[in-house]
Amino acid sequence: MEVTSKNFKEFIKEGKVIIDFWAPWCGPCRALGPMIEEVCEAYNVKLGKVNVDEEMELAELFRIQSIPYVVKFIDGEIVDQFIGLKPKSAIEEFVK
Repeated sequence: MEVTSKNFKEFIKEGKVIIDFWAPWCGPCRALGPMIEEVCEAYNVKLGKVNVDEEMELAELFRIQSIPYVVKFIDGEIVDQFIGLKPKSAIEEFVK
């Protein structure tokens, strides 16, 4: 699900949500994307994707300097985050 500054607050407000900040030109982002989608689907966790090139306001709000940048929210609150490409096992631990 593409997340924008218009739907961000509504998207993260309930339950466990993973937000993947990425860009189409980012190699590690393209490698991480399918893995995180698969893991979120397996654990039935809502996943949102934010294209930092198109959503500069959100990128600035989170002070993103490196991507991929992945954030876990529970009921609208940040509970964990990581930067960079991780192995699938680490993504599973993060999402759980």
